[in-house]
Amino acid sequence: MTEDKRRIYELAERYVCPGRMRTFQALGLDLVIGRREGYRIWDIDGRELLDYHLNGGVFNLGHRHPEVIDALRRATETLDIGNHHFPSGARAELAADLARLTPGDLQYSVFASGGGEAIDLAIKTARFATKRRTVVSIQNGYHGHTGLALAAGDEKHAGMFLSEGAPGEFVHVPFNDLDAMRTALSTHEVAAVVMETIPATSGFPMPAAGYLSGVQALCAADGALYVADEVQTGLGRTGRLWGVECFGVEPDILVTGKGLSGGLYPIAATVLSPRVAGWLQEDGWAHVSTFGGAEVGCRVAQTVLAITTRPETVANVHAIATYLGDGLRAVQQRFPDWLVEIRQQGLIFGLRFAHPQGGMLMSKALYECGLWAMFAGYDWSVLQFKAGLLVDRSFCDVTLERFTAGIERCRAGLA
Repeated sequence: MTEDKRRIYELAERYVCPGRMRTFQALGLDLVIGRREGYRIWDIDGRELLDYHLNGGVFNLGHRHPEVIDALRRATETLDIGNHHFPSGARAELAADLARLTPGDLQYSVFASGGGEAIDLAIKTARFATKRRTVVSIQNGYHGHTGLALAAGDEKHAGMFLSEGAPGEFVHVPFNDLDAMRTALSTHEVAAVVMETIPATSGFPMPAAGYLSGVQALCAADGALYVADEVQTGLGRTGRLWGVECFGVEPDILVTGKGLSGGLYPIAATVLSPRVAGWLQEDGWAHVSTFGGAEVGCRVAQTVLAITTRPETVANVHAIATYLGDGLRAVQQRFPDWLVEIRQQGLIFGLRFAHPQGGMLMSKALYECGLWAMFAGYDWSVLQFKAGLLVDRSFCDVTLERFTAGIERCRAGLA
């Protein structure tokens, strides 16, 4: 570790996040990101890495996309954050875009500065609309680290902060178990089922055929609301603009964030159908967010949506999903006893390895080979592998070379 990097790590450990810094150093991961461009990042020491982490999808369009930078620059010539109490052309126009582009009859957008805040708002909306309290979500799901979002997702850290709610308030059931979902809905007065369309932190297990539509049907029969957490699966990564569209689901509430920011200005949104948005009519100040829907951020988000929905972008996603998927399966044929499962929906990949910590071991080996991808937080055997919407074949070819080298390095280290 260079002197400059050591200084940054020491400052981060002393003043920011000591536990995380100690963990990274124990794993031999000493990344401090310096220059970044497109789908490449450079360590401050100058070492290039292909970015397949994308910070959970924040960088769907790559780092510092020139059109997004231009949109932000132009917005700052006349706008700033704005005043959240008053109407804004930027907010209103972004909300109109989201109403047009989301499935079903979703109409109203309430803006936030991040996905956890947006999930909190979705849960509050569901409780207001149904006059019920219980929230059902899946085991090992993730919805952010704010109060209600934490209780709905990360059970370990909810307990750590005494935020798990009263008994029966937050119920967690296994993913892909429709009977367990049916039991939860019949046992409790459920306000909402909150689900990631493909659970990211669990390693992207794929929904079984009919599962998500089955959950939606159970919600409709019970009077509960279906909340689709599309923070990581939304914005084109699945081959459709929203992951739920791949599975025939039209949610009552859809939450988006991360990539909506273009990696340049924090913004998230909770998009509501008129049927559930009564509180907006009753009390326009029932939920406010000073930085939610910042006007400069709205202009960035509009540009992100425009780029993401271009026919050439959509075509590239489908072409690269096929090309990269075929390439990874060819690698799997070479190492079938190590890369034991490839989970794929569009450009979303969960790669499961034979070792219970295989994903974590591969993160380190790939880092050493010039590729950055993060292991799944709730299943260390799985590597989250997230390709950007605009990568090309030559980028994929380099990816597959480095991925193969990483496997060989990892296996050699275990021999």
